[in-house]
Amino acid sequence: MSVNDEATGQQPAAPYDSAFLKACRREPVPHTPVWFMRQAGRSLPEYRKVREGTAMLESCMRPDLVTEITLQPVRRHGVDAAIYFSDIVVPLKAIGVDLDIKPGVGPVVERPIRSRADLARLRDLTPDDVAYVTEAIGMLTGELGATPLIGFAGAPFTLASYLVEGGPSRNHEHTKALMYGDPELWADLLDRLAEITAAFLKVQIEAGASAVQLFDSWVGALAPADYRRSVLPASRKVFDAVASYGVPRIHFGVGTGELLGILGEAGADVVGVDWRVPLDEAARRVGPGKALQGNLDPAVLFAPREAVEAKTDEVLAAAAGLDGHVFNLGHGVLPTTDPDALTRLVEYVHTRTAV
Repeated sequence: MSVNDEATGQQPAAPYDSAFLKACRREPVPHTPVWFMRQAGRSLPEYRKVREGTAMLESCMRPDLVTEITLQPVRRHGVDAAIYFSDIVVPLKAIGVDLDIKPGVGPVVERPIRSRADLARLRDLTPDDVAYVTEAIGMLTGELGATPLIGFAGAPFTLASYLVEGGPSRNHEHTKALMYGDPELWADLLDRLAEITAAFLKVQIEAGASAVQLFDSWVGALAPADYRRSVLPASRKVFDAVASYGVPRIHFGVGTGELLGILGEAGADVVGVDWRVPLDEAARRVGPGKALQGNLDPAVLFAPREAVEAKTDEVLAAAAGLDGHVFNLGHGVLPTTDPDALTRLVEYVHTRTAV
C-alpha cells in the first residue's frame, strides 16, 4: 500500500483507470494526462542532491536511489505517470559489455562492435542480471498507488549506434558503414539487441510497470527506406515480444517526422512526436488506431509564462481531434529548466483540458 492507503486502511487504487493509461488506450479522459521525458533528472535540485558523489550507472543499479529519483517529479509536479529511472545502456552493462557513462560525454564503449566475432559478446539477458530492477519496481509500485509506472528501454538501432561507434556520434558513420556494407551482420546485431531489449522490458512489466516506452534517440538519422529495411524488423520484434502483456507500448524517436508513418507500423499503441511536426499533421502521417504523445518544444519552458501557455495552447489545439493524447515535451527536459515551470505546465494542461 501507499502511505495514504495505509493511513485510511483502504485498498490501494489501481493504475488501470488512470488518465494516462486511458489516453494510451484511446478512451475518454477526465483531463489530458501529462508526463515529461527526463522528468527525473538534473532539472531537480533534489535529484542533484541525492545523486551527489554517485556515478550514473551505479545510481541505476541501486533500488533505493532508483525509487527516490523516480518518485521525485511525481511529488513535485503532480504528473500523471512516473518513468522508471534508468539509462538505455543498463541492459548492455548487465550482460557484461565494458562501458561507462562519462559526464559531459555519455555512454562510452571500451571495445566497439565492428565484426561478427564481436557479436558473440552480446549474450542473453536474464532477470537475474537485473534483479535490482525487479526490486526497485516493487518498491515503486507500492509507493505510486494509482499513478502508473512507465518502463523504459533503448531501441535496437540506438543501442547499436552506441555499440558500433563506441559512444555518441553526430554522423553515425561507423553505424551506417556497417548497415550498408554488411547488411547480414547488421541484421543479426539488431536482432540480438531486440532480444535483449525485449527481455529487459519483460522484467519491468512482470515487476509491475503499467506501460513501456522504447526510446530510439538516434533513428532520425536514417532515411525512410533505410529505416524500413534495416531497423523496422528489430523494433517490431521488441513490440511483438511484449504484446501479450496487454500494457500500452510507446515508441519515441527524435527527428522522426519523415519516419512517423513507418514508426506507427512497428507495433506501438502510442507514437511519440517531437516538436518539429504539429500533432494533427503527425496523426495524418501515423494513421488511425494510435494515440499520440507530445510535443511541446523543451526550450519553450525558458520563455515567460504567457508564452509557455500560448505554445501549450497550440499543442492542445492540434491534439483536439485525436482519439488519444498524452501531453509531453518533444524531447527530454533540459537540465537547466526551472522546475517551477514544469509544475505550472502540468497544472495548466490539467485545468485547460478538464472535462
